[in-house]
Amino acid sequence: MKNRLQTFLISAVALAVLPLLLQGFGEAWVRIVDTALLYILLALGLNIVVGFAGLLDLGYIAFYAVGAYMFALLASPHLTENIPAIAAMFPDGLHTPIWLAIPIAAGVSGLAGVLLGAPTLKLRGDYLAIVTLGFGEIIRVFMNNLDAPLNITNGPKGINSIDPISVGGVSLGEPWHVAGLTLPPVTLHYYLFLAVVVVAVIVCLRLHDSRLGRAWMAIREDEIAAKAMGLNTRNLKLLAFGLGATFGGVSGVLFASFQGFVSPESFSLQESVLVVAMVVLGGLGHIPGVILGAFLLAALPEVLRHVAGPLQAMTGGRLDAAILRQLLVALAMIGIMLMRPRGLWPSPRHEDRLIPDEDAQGGRA
Repeated sequence: MKNRLQTFLISAVALAVLPLLLQGFGEAWVRIVDTALLYILLALGLNIVVGFAGLLDLGYIAFYAVGAYMFALLASPHLTENIPAIAAMFPDGLHTPIWLAIPIAAGVSGLAGVLLGAPTLKLRGDYLAIVTLGFGEIIRVFMNNLDAPLNITNGPKGINSIDPISVGGVSLGEPWHVAGLTLPPVTLHYYLFLAVVVVAVIVCLRLHDSRLGRAWMAIREDEIAAKAMGLNTRNLKLLAFGLGATFGGVSGVLFASFQGFVSPESFSLQESVLVVAMVVLGGLGHIPGVILGAFLLAALPEVLRHVAGPLQAMTGGRLDAAILRQLLVALAMIGIMLMRPRGLWPSPRHEDRLIPDEDAQGGRA
């Protein structure tokens, strides 16, 4: 217990000091960590669907888009500028506070998750992946074209002028001056994102150890056996889709406010595949592994920008830096999966806990 407390305190101090150290090297490094925290939140939500319940979802980024666009519409002048009826109702514009926007986005995203799960209850494996992939692309195309005849999403141009997050009436979009330190907006967002991620981790840990979490894992291992034991697999699957989607919606709200701009390009199929890769790379169903995988895959492409530049210069500029960076990430992922096929930090296998140690057996013999 004492060692756990020491580890917790050391980790808390390290996480609190991290952005203060990084901002000395430039705000770009803090922004990388901010983005990684958003991806960790996304990966934790997808882990409920893929890792706990065993439902392969390739359209998870759609819930991210729903949350982002929900906040963009509720906290920007877009609706009041394009819809006269809303402008008449809210002459000062819509400026929905974050404490209200997060529950709304979480609820709408959860409902979207249930609507996605309902038609896919009898599908498994590759067929489920194809359907969810299609759902994710439908949402992206929908956001890309909903600018006529009534301009709701502004189409491919996206929505800008989104309000920054305010805490206690103080905006995170302006630097804070505390005890002689200047905390830029990227550092302030880091602390907010970290607090949300900590809450999400606690929720996931509680779910993992609950009856609900064990029921999801029973479905993941053998759905037919779980149904034979009396589990309502239909409701459990819908609940997994809905709960996982709420994490995506909350992450989308934070992303929209952090960026101040959203567009359909931010929610492509590549992003969905990246979040699935984070969960698989870290270790399916294992929360510490998922966090590790999400952090590495979110930060690695940005760090490799400093590697791709010199390599591009060595080839005389014949290789595009962005393509070269993707190649390096892919090679790193292939190498890791060959060496660690169950993920970087996999969950302990049941057979490892149940089968007695061979040495102990030999000693008893």
